[in-house]
Amino acid sequence: SICSATNRKESRGAHAREDYPERDDQNWLKHTLSSLDDDGNVTFDYRPVHMYTLTDEVDVVPLTKRVY
Repeated sequence: SICSATNRKESRGAHAREDYPERDDQNWLKHTLSSLDDDGNVTFDYRPVHMYTLTDEVDVVPLTKRVY
């Protein structure tokens, strides 16, 4: 959501920000979970990104900077 994108102080994927042009894996390599209450307030929670696979049939895709 737009709220999740503006909450992040970085650029990531389609959420590019001119004020934070770089990706920040140290602080923001996590999934954002947002909730909307009955009053329209958004709250955020996070869960980790797991850098492993569930089988040995595929390799983990390493983090790399996107260059266009």
